[in-house]
Amino acid sequence: MGTDGTHLGPLQLAGERWVVGDDARPDAHWVELRPDGLHQHAPDSEGRLIPWSRLMTGIRLTWGKHSWDTNSRGLYTWGGMVAGSDRGWLHMTLRHPYEDDQLRFDRHARPYRAVDVLRLESLLRRLVDDGKPHLLGDPEWVGRAVAGLTGGKNSRLTQRSLRQAVTEALATAGPGTL
Repeated sequence: MGTDGTHLGPLQLAGERWVVGDDARPDAHWVELRPDGLHQHAPDSEGRLIPWSRLMTGIRLTWGKHSWDTNSRGLYTWGGMVAGSDRGWLHMTLRHPYEDDQLRFDRHARPYRAVDVLRLESLLRRLVDDGKPHLLGDPEWVGRAVAGLTGGKNSRLTQRSLRQAVTEALATAGPGTL
């Protein structure tokens, strides 16, 4: 498993699928975006699937050894890169039954730009809020959305600029096929 170089923070294209985290190491934790939902991969485990229909509000990314260590959520270097732990967490609220959950992923060796991580988080939140998280299971659609969000300066991190970037990326990506 490897990557072809297309990424947005911890989200990367690995072959023909999109994953959050480093899927290249045999001992790694990572999350695969599938047509049926988020699939958590872990060493020595078949993993677990969270269907798109269970996702609710509260999607966010944090960094730290433990999922409850949210003090690491906003550690960034002066150069605008994510700092801290080599472990990340995708937090979310699920329905049926209602519960808070988190999926672990291991970071890549490459650094993550703060703007890319915040744009990814904004994209995830927007899709859940709009009732369209299933679009993340369409690799071609995700590729178009990521292309619309990558690049640019590692600045302009206001909520307004993040919303605008996601709105433009969604318009570029189109309605999707799922």
